[in-house]
Amino acid sequence: MRVTLSTLDTCESSFTPLVVIELAQDVKEETKEWLKNRIIAKKKDGGAQLLFRPLLNKYETETIENQNLYLVGASHIRLLLGAEAVGLVKECTDAAMRAFTYRTRHNFKGFHDNNEDFLTMAECQFIIKHELENLRARDEKMIPGYPQAKLYPGKSLMRRLLTSGIVTQVFPLHDSEALKKLEDSWYTRFALKYQPIDNIRAYFGETIALYFGFLEYFTFALIPMAVIGLPYYLFVWEDYDKYVIFASFNLIWSTVILEVWKRGCANMTYRWGTLVMKRQFEEPRPGFHGVLGINSVTGREEPLYSSYKRQLRVYLVSLPLVCLCLYFSLYVMMVYFDMEVWVLSLHEDSESVWTSLLLYVPSVVYAIVIEIMNRLYRYAAEFLTSWENHRLESAYQNHLVLKVLVFNFLNCFASLFYIAFVLKDMKLLRQSLATLLITSQILNQVVESLLPYWLQRKYCAKVKRKVQALKANVDTTLYEQVLLEKEMGTYLGTFDDYLELFLQFGYVSLFSCVYPLAAALAVLNNFTEVNSDALKMCRVFKRPFAEPSASIGVWQLAFETMSVISVVTNCALIGMSPQVNAVFPESKTDLVLIVVAVEHALLALKFILAFAIPDKPRHIQMKLARLEFESLEALKQQQMKLVAESLKEESQEEEAT
Repeated sequence: MRVTLSTLDTCESSFTPLVVIELAQDVKEETKEWLKNRIIAKKKDGGAQLLFRPLLNKYETETIENQNLYLVGASHIRLLLGAEAVGLVKECTDAAMRAFTYRTRHNFKGFHDNNEDFLTMAECQFIIKHELENLRARDEKMIPGYPQAKLYPGKSLMRRLLTSGIVTQVFPLHDSEALKKLEDSWYTRFALKYQPIDNIRAYFGETIALYFGFLEYFTFALIPMAVIGLPYYLFVWEDYDKYVIFASFNLIWSTVILEVWKRGCANMTYRWGTLVMKRQFEEPRPGFHGVLGINSVTGREEPLYSSYKRQLRVYLVSLPLVCLCLYFSLYVMMVYFDMEVWVLSLHEDSESVWTSLLLYVPSVVYAIVIEIMNRLYRYAAEFLTSWENHRLESAYQNHLVLKVLVFNFLNCFASLFYIAFVLKDMKLLRQSLATLLITSQILNQVVESLLPYWLQRKYCAKVKRKVQALKANVDTTLYEQVLLEKEMGTYLGTFDDYLELFLQFGYVSLFSCVYPLAAALAVLNNFTEVNSDALKMCRVFKRPFAEPSASIGVWQLAFETMSVISVVTNCALIGMSPQVNAVFPESKTDLVLIVVAVEHALLALKFILAFAIPDKPRHIQMKLARLEFESLEALKQQQMKLVAESLKEESQEEEAT
């Protein structure tokens, strides 16, 4: 029997809560009823066909206190049909990875009709998020009870409710038992061991698991650089000509580790199924708006927006504003150099211990200012990218990453380039690089993890006292959990985490021949970063919705671009060294030509290595080719079946006449 969405029951009184929706305290009853009806309505009627109920029943609400908190879940069959709709890929009994379909469900490994663990909790929450985000307005002109909250066909209802302040937040619930097991195997025991990446993926999804996998891989990949860099730092500090070997190793290292990562990433994501997921016809992101129309490719009804208007917004508004921010960053940099000159003159006039310490103050202040400017610019970049109205989430992320990377690169590295190639002060370059690296690492650890964890601990103690003081004869376990989690901070994604690693990679690779100790400092930071990031994911922030990912996306290109830039900077720094210049005392032209030739040779070596190392292992390539062949064969069989049916109908018509 074929199961369809119209046969599902959406009125179950008891279900496993997966997602929480919090409404504002003064939301009108007609609005609540309308939202409930849209969530539980059948798909054919424009609903999500999910299960929905208040956190507290009438008796509990009167006994405890009124909370506009609602729980969302779904029946087992609804989740399976949702898995097919979003294109989840699962392992079959023949060990191949294929897109899940309800019709062929018994062909998938581990599936039983009574097995509700076939889909992980993270996958179930992702399905519910997808359905809620794709609730779109039909004939409604406004949100009931709020005439000022206008609606038009195709508008994402959940997005409109959030921007109107009617819905304050939507978040997935933690699984306390599974979270405790994950913590025990992840970060509660401080030992040198590999992270449980597969367990992280099962609980938080592929995007976050890939970040922690890359963090671990990058940390171990830095160890050879740290080991080789230490003796250079300790014994041959001023002999820049001896850094040629070290810089050459750095450049080859940066290429090899990125190529090897792509192979390891392909292995992981194939095992998880995301490498096989089809993303060609990605649905519009919730924030996308436009006139409701028909997509000419998919034939689906969705909002449409002119790409010409979007390009005008990008080039006439966003680009000038980004350039203005870059100019302001350069202006702040020049103020920093003025401070350096003033402090240096003060130290030369009256040398003392205090003035010696004062020499480091401008660099520390500038490092703090850089972090503040980076965070402020992030908000501006998010606003501009959202205003540009990109249809796909991937396009939105690419434009956002590009804006933020350009600013952060200039903001963090412009002063170092200025010191290296304009002032040509290697001592100041080492001092500034060390100060920026160490200060940024300490600030990130405190701001991202330690401070939020301390604040969260204080709030947890307050909530526990409040719940323990209740005299209500009701089960407050779920109530306490939701109350605690709704006040946790919202994890904004892996963007800032990757950005931190990107800047760290820049500090290590761009000026490696000047400060070889950078890799060792990065390794020490990353060993604590793994635990602090794990702590913030499990105890500081709300559980984020899982997001399928096949790679680290645009960040792979960003790291590869940084490694190319590092070739140029390291070759130029070595060419500027007194030892190398002494070899060409009369003709600087020969020196420049040799440096350029070496730079081109190293770049050629990088590209040869990148080409020689396949992005995917051979066995993964064979499996993907096999899946492609099966898809083509299935399509041919379907077409032949249609042709046969058509010929049969024609013959029947001829016989009838």
